[in-house]
Amino acid sequence: MINLRRLAATALTVFTLAAPLAQPMLAGAAQREAAGDTLSAQRDPQSRQFLELSVDTVTPTTVTTSSSPTVTVTGTVTNIGDRAVTDVQVRLQRAPAVDSSEELRTVLDASQDQFDVVGPFTQIHDELTVGQSARFTVALPLRSTETTSLDIDEPGVYPLLVNVNGTPEYGGAARLDDARFLLPVLGVPADPTDPNAPAVPPSTSDPVSITFVWPLADRPRLASGIPGSVDDKVRLVDDELATSLAAGGRLEQLVAAAEFATDDDLDRGSALAESMCLAVDPDLLVTVANMTRGYLVVDDPGDPTGPARDGTGQAAATEWLDRVRQLAADRCVTAVPFAQTDLTALNRVGDGTLTARALTSPADIVDAVLGVTSLRGLTWPDSGVLEPGAAATLTGLGPTALLADNAVADAGTAVRVPIEGGNNGGPLYATLFDSSAATALAAVGQSPQTPTFTPDGARYDLTGDSRSARLQDALGAMTWTALTTRSTAARMADADRRSVLLVPPQDWSADGDEAAAILSTASTMLGSGLATPEPLADLVDRPAAPTPLQLRYPDQAVKDGAPAAAVDGVVAIAPEVDALTETLVYDPQSLLTPEGYTAPLEEDLLRAMTTSDRRLADLASSTFTAEQRVAEVRAALDRVYDSVTVLAPGGAYTLASEQSPLLFVARNDLPIGITVQLRLSAPPGMTITDIGDQQLPPRGSRALQVPAKVTETGKMVVDVALTTANGRELGDPTSVSVRSNSYGKLLAIITGGAGALLLLLAGRRLWHRFRGQPDPADEGYEDR
Repeated sequence: MINLRRLAATALTVFTLAAPLAQPMLAGAAQREAAGDTLSAQRDPQSRQFLELSVDTVTPTTVTTSSSPTVTVTGTVTNIGDRAVTDVQVRLQRAPAVDSSEELRTVLDASQDQFDVVGPFTQIHDELTVGQSARFTVALPLRSTETTSLDIDEPGVYPLLVNVNGTPEYGGAARLDDARFLLPVLGVPADPTDPNAPAVPPSTSDPVSITFVWPLADRPRLASGIPGSVDDKVRLVDDELATSLAAGGRLEQLVAAAEFATDDDLDRGSALAESMCLAVDPDLLVTVANMTRGYLVVDDPGDPTGPARDGTGQAAATEWLDRVRQLAADRCVTAVPFAQTDLTALNRVGDGTLTARALTSPADIVDAVLGVTSLRGLTWPDSGVLEPGAAATLTGLGPTALLADNAVADAGTAVRVPIEGGNNGGPLYATLFDSSAATALAAVGQSPQTPTFTPDGARYDLTGDSRSARLQDALGAMTWTALTTRSTAARMADADRRSVLLVPPQDWSADGDEAAAILSTASTMLGSGLATPEPLADLVDRPAAPTPLQLRYPDQAVKDGAPAAAVDGVVAIAPEVDALTETLVYDPQSLLTPEGYTAPLEEDLLRAMTTSDRRLADLASSTFTAEQRVAEVRAALDRVYDSVTVLAPGGAYTLASEQSPLLFVARNDLPIGITVQLRLSAPPGMTITDIGDQQLPPRGSRALQVPAKVTETGKMVVDVALTTANGRELGDPTSVSVRSNSYGKLLAIITGGAGALLLLLAGRRLWHRFRGQPDPADEGYEDR
């Protein structure tokens, strides 16, 4: 989506301003009147961008009664245009406090006119040449009776704007860029200029219950198309996970932030720990657990069985996994669907084995690897939305789904609602999280993303905002509900506790400092009385609203979902993997089971349907990766089938008799036994008996004897092939030349005639002997 805010902020007039620069004014009404008078640029649709402003730090990130009474912003202005810009100045502006959850997002794309409390301009550079940058610091007190201020005298979430003006060469003075962010004010410090203006604490008469889902997930890293093995090292497509698990890496820092924030010395009373639940991707645990035993990194991700080098992250994986086990030992833990699989695509595939691996097995994996008993009965789709068809028919779903509050129709303030139609004849519920806060949390980090459930009117390009600004937006969004006190009448009409369920994206790119700031703010809310902890298990078990609600599935979910071509491939391949599992032989003496051999291939199909990287800018790359994974599973199946074959005997095969058996040798190069069938095409004059299912040992051969009967003599050709029980051909078919010495009816006649002649001659001799006559046949032998 085009960043309209950025275009508006950088428009440059080709005319000089008619009004001179206004003088700084005091806070209050005079400031608001000045907002429209000071350097308002005339918008030229053909304009270009000359300066780029980036916010580097905001101090304090969250204002409390004990924090500094002055807001200080540091940043950088860079000349990215094609000409010099002179008289570069910045100033700080403020808009009214946010008064609706939707405004938490939309105000960041609002016109500058709404930021009607303005501070004075600060000159930061006389001239910025092309490519040159200048750092700046701008500060304003929250309130003051002596100087210009932000005029903030009560808690709330306030939108701030840093505006940069300048005069490009050949042009006039204009507003050339701006940056916006939210400032959460949990309490107003005392005004040092007014002894009669003490600190203003927040109202704690209507606290919220806060629950924080802390995700530990990553995009799929295991190379595809490698069946299970007992001894072989796993292969990864890259070694980036080693960096993420090591000190200072993303996943290490997410764990470190949770460890620090929930430490007993800091989190006294364990309020934050009680409100936190670790949401773990079982695919990540499978990968890391395998890394602890040593692993390989392929040179070419497109050639998973090709050359590979040793990975560097074995030690980091071991340490990280140990820390997660320790962290999870006394925390709520829940599993997310395997590899953040697209549940709509999973439902379309309709394969029971894949569905179980995606929805049922994750909890078992998490429990086995971490040694915990995870929270079950909860399904959190990575997209935060659920397609009605998938909700109705997916086995193993829920019975509670964790969804955005705008993923159901007319939820109002309800926290847990029944879903219309249920699931497979039973009930299905949705526990709802704050979509505005989740949208802001998703923008935090190195790779900002806009969630699937974010409304169209609240979507804009995040690349124009600095990481510091996006962090501020998240802090403001997560505190807004707690800072918005309901009226007495509203509380009497709805006596239920207000809940804030904070849910970052599963594959979250926040670093350690950002994660620490977010958890620190949550801890401050709990410590100040603005919030009370509520475990996720309690939230999921809350009584549901009485009326079932319909699901909303936005069009954006189709774009963010698994690529159609990849899903088509999974539809075709999944039944083949199931059939292969059934034809493999279970051996109680072997560690490798049929399910263990084919499970990696099934998991690869789930990884091909991941949505973990579908909301980033490089959609084409994620599509290619998904389709490549499917192709690699297809290639792996072909390699499996080619590893089992029948060996053709050298030369022609000679049958010694009419009913001599045919002998063949079947070879299995797989590390596991397999059940096969021998298919022979008998020529005319030959009858072959079916020998049924035959089991071949792992990495071994077996002689197969096939009873055959021939009724004709001569040379015959027999076509031979090995197949699975369901008819899938194994290896290459072959042909065997058979030479038969059987003469059929002619041989029978000759044999019968010879026998009759023999009887006749024997009778003749006996007749002559009986009569005492010499046999003429003995003539010539009597004198010897």
